[in-house]
Amino acid sequence: MNPGPHLLVVDDEAGIRESLSSILEDEGYHVEAVGSAEEALERAAAGDFEVVLLDVWLPGIDGLEALSRLQASPRPPAVIMISGHGTIETAVRATKLGAFDFIENHFRLRRLSFWFATPFNSAASRMKTRCCAANWVTATRLSATAFR
Repeated sequence: MNPGPHLLVVDDEAGIRESLSSILEDEGYHVEAVGSAEEALERAAAGDFEVVLLDVWLPGIDGLEALSRLQASPRPPAVIMISGHGTIETAVRATKLGAFDFIENHFRLRRLSFWFATPFNSAASRMKTRCCAANWVTATRLSATAFR
């Protein structure tokens, strides 16, 4: 049993799901992965995920619609949008819908590792999770050159 926070990885590309899951599990997190927004919404309905890594471009319900639905839930998780083909417009829309961040490509794994290194536990309140996300965004902006 993994003692770390419970994370959900949502991506229709199996290789990306497996890579992200493996990296995060190696860091000690409890990770589940699904290939569609529909599966993600079904799994998230239980309300036991602290963080969702959500691809923007998914078949069926897209990531932005899934983000909107997740944010409307009674206990919404922190959502980090990921996309290999993101645009500024999509990133702005995701942020307005409540995403904590928008990662433009799947190769910025160090950026993900940095965020998840921020201490928080599975019993943390939504406010604590938001605080960690805010700290991560601030630190990422301050050290943006380290991730290029």
